[in-house]
Amino acid sequence: MALARRTRLLSLVARLLLAPRRTLTVRGPNEPLPVVRIPRALQRRQEERQSGQRSPPRPVLVRPGSLLISARRPELNQPARLTLGPWELAPLASRGWKNRRAHGDHFSIERAQHEAPALRNLSPKGSFTDLGLERRVLSALQEAAPEVVRPTTVQSSTIPPLLRGRHILCAAETGSGKTLGYLLPLLQRLLGQPSLDPCRIPAPRGLVLVPSRELAEQVRAVAQPLGSSLGLQVRELGGGHGMRRIRLQLSKHPPADILVATPGALWKALKTQLISLEQLSFLVLDEADTLLDESFLELVDYILEGSHIAEGPADLKDPFNPKAQLVLVGATFPEGVGQLLSKVASLDSLTTVTSDKLHCIMPHVRQTFMRLKGTEKVTGLVPILKQRDRAYRTGPAGSVLVFCNCSSTVNWLGYILDDHKIQHLRLQGQMPASMRAGIFQSFRKGSRDILLCTDIASRGLDSTQVELVINYDFPLTLQDYIHRAGRVGRVGSEVPGTVVSFVTHPWDVSLVQKIELAARRRRSLPGLGPQ
Repeated sequence: MALARRTRLLSLVARLLLAPRRTLTVRGPNEPLPVVRIPRALQRRQEERQSGQRSPPRPVLVRPGSLLISARRPELNQPARLTLGPWELAPLASRGWKNRRAHGDHFSIERAQHEAPALRNLSPKGSFTDLGLERRVLSALQEAAPEVVRPTTVQSSTIPPLLRGRHILCAAETGSGKTLGYLLPLLQRLLGQPSLDPCRIPAPRGLVLVPSRELAEQVRAVAQPLGSSLGLQVRELGGGHGMRRIRLQLSKHPPADILVATPGALWKALKTQLISLEQLSFLVLDEADTLLDESFLELVDYILEGSHIAEGPADLKDPFNPKAQLVLVGATFPEGVGQLLSKVASLDSLTTVTSDKLHCIMPHVRQTFMRLKGTEKVTGLVPILKQRDRAYRTGPAGSVLVFCNCSSTVNWLGYILDDHKIQHLRLQGQMPASMRAGIFQSFRKGSRDILLCTDIASRGLDSTQVELVINYDFPLTLQDYIHRAGRVGRVGSEVPGTVVSFVTHPWDVSLVQKIELAARRRRSLPGLGPQ
């Protein structure tokens, strides 16, 4: 058996050794040559390497018409008439921006319309009279703000239910006229109530709660001319000055009918019994998304517990037992609002008003994103500001807001602009309250056209003269981006708005990709809905 196996093995080896070997040499004139196929891309690369020059790039087919997204690479442009579906793969211009080789890339979200969404699709016949406002209030509005002729979409949606006594939650884009939307019903409600016996301490009938001293001053500046025409006193109570200043503000005569206050200052006044909320008939939380944040929530809870909030419209009919009507307004939907309201009022009495463009990229503002190294941001900022600085520009231009994420960056960047002889102002939270108020007033009056600031200037402040917002530091959240970008393109702005953002860190890129994807699909930004 073993011998037979050995014999078969020897015969197999013999056949292999005696078989003719395959060779590449040509044995005869009729035998074909072997073919070796080289990929065309490899062949073209080899030819470029040998010639030392690159072949011209292949032309990119660009569709005619206006663009929604314009990128440095034309193949990533998106026409304005094209909208990506929710499940359609989007070719993001920022897809590879987390790679360091993406430095220098950029793209822009172009303007899709020229006017603010709040003024779009308004009937030319619409007026404040149709909303149910009294003649006295309309006369005061015409005298204080003659440029306001027609109500915005937000005002048309909020004023009627407020006049009916409903609690309101209004979430709408920045610059849509929310302030007048609650001030006019507030004034009309106070006019229709008899004055009660004065308390031994100030007891305002209307209270507007705002997150910052700058916003308190701005709301007071809007409400005071209206109140003066109607015989109502409007006062401001801002923090940062100590108890002596709070006592001085509350001791003015006649006492305030409407008080515009920050949570910290009002909390101190309530704790020391310098003020009473017993006669409160109207309570507004302006910039509610900020007031319901962790930094203010405890103070706001205390203030709401001390206010007598009406359960419904029926509780507002007794003028000698005043209950407060509650209004919450903001540019984004405040988190945890349902849990908060359930403590003080019935959710059935709450009317929610939201705009079509809530949490959406503003369609009338051009927004540019530039991928830069951290060391390139100053060299990218200085030429832009020199074009806007009065000492360098040749024609008229609007103001510029430059946002940084912390106070130290504002100061450091200010020293650099001083070296470049660029005139500017600085505004950040570590400044004394009196200095901050004077700086923003100087900026609004036009003494300087460039303001370096932190997010303290991004909440609710009226900035109709601002033409350009620069995010020197990209905001940490999408909510902050909405508020910063909302400083341009406001109702009443005479200049078109533009936002330029410097994108440096990988976490910045993640937010930019969400913004770009929402713009390409024309949808709202993720993660900002009600919770």
